[in-house]
Amino acid sequence: MGLVLSNPNFAYSESSAVGGNKEEIDDLNKKIANQKAKIKEMEETMAKYQKSINATKLQAVSLKNQISILNNRLAQTESEVQITEGKINEAKMEIEALELSITDKEAIIKKQQIIIAKMVRNISADDQKNYLEIMLTSNSFADFYNQVKYLQSVYSDLGQSVKNLRLAKDDLNFKKAQVEGRKKVYEDLKTELDNKKMDLQEQNGTKNTLLVQTKSSEARYQTMLSTLRSQYQATENEISANESLMRKKLAALEKKNNTTEDTATGELSWPVPSHYITAEFHDSSYPFRNVFEHSGMDIRASQGTAVHAAAAGYVARAKRCTLASCYSYVLIVHNSEVSTLYGHLSSISVADDGFVARGDVIGYSGGTPGTVGAGPFVTGPHLHFEVRKNGIPVNPASYLN
Repeated sequence: MGLVLSNPNFAYSESSAVGGNKEEIDDLNKKIANQKAKIKEMEETMAKYQKSINATKLQAVSLKNQISILNNRLAQTESEVQITEGKINEAKMEIEALELSITDKEAIIKKQQIIIAKMVRNISADDQKNYLEIMLTSNSFADFYNQVKYLQSVYSDLGQSVKNLRLAKDDLNFKKAQVEGRKKVYEDLKTELDNKKMDLQEQNGTKNTLLVQTKSSEARYQTMLSTLRSQYQATENEISANESLMRKKLAALEKKNNTTEDTATGELSWPVPSHYITAEFHDSSYPFRNVFEHSGMDIRASQGTAVHAAAAGYVARAKRCTLASCYSYVLIVHNSEVSTLYGHLSSISVADDGFVARGDVIGYSGGTPGTVGAGPFVTGPHLHFEVRKNGIPVNPASYLN
């Protein structure tokens, strides 16, 4: 009794399984490539705006130049919004293509499993015959040889099919991980888009406020700059004096108690939940840079967000305000070198000379133009956060964890 000599191809290639979704995936990949090209074009346009901004900064300080800088910055931010929207569309298409690919991969795995199950059943039936039985039932040596080779081929095909199944499952898991990764990118981009749109709104507000305050008059603009410089210098002098006074108090206390207290060491904690920076330390694009260097970082925080102490320390100054033109802030001295400042507060929850622990609520954010405590240097709601070393402002990014 001879075995059937036909030798079906049990190894299943992925290309033969990809059918219904392949054209759709290819179409999505073309759209993704087109989207990448558009994003690159927009990035090049944005770079031109930055070049124009840099060129204008080198010119004399004037209302005309300042308006030009603001206009270019608005156009640059609009480009950033469009780029982010393009990246969101790209991420959506990538997720869609991956999900279609996952569907195809699952079909491949299902078919491979069916093939393997059929092969295992065939082998189980054939294994009941040993080589001696095959030889005795064969009509000739050639028949015997062909049947033995057939069994070997079946085993080989089974091994290849099992390998293909394992590779298909690995690829499926990889694609699923890719989908999760792209979904995270997609969500982050949506958050970034919201922030960019808020940036755009604030920059529009800055420009409109400037035009209203100066009434498009160069003389009014120069007078306003002079007034802002005076206010800034007065605030700086007040902060330095209060920090110096607190350090003297702490030194006297330590001497009296014969102790050396270091209230904060190591990294500082973020003072608000958001980590989105609207203006960096010494930011070259800061709208008031022709008045002073930006001495801290502005962290986006909606009006009334709880502000927390970045580390344990003593309150050197808790300046409360009742007018919008007044700059409200809290200054905390942490150790022999470092202090932190929290500006544009809408309300304050601590008092001068008090001790605060890391994470304590010291007040609530403000910065909305025209609100109490916002001060004259505002473009929208945020927290102005400074780190000072030996009384000199330094980059907070070097201290935040």
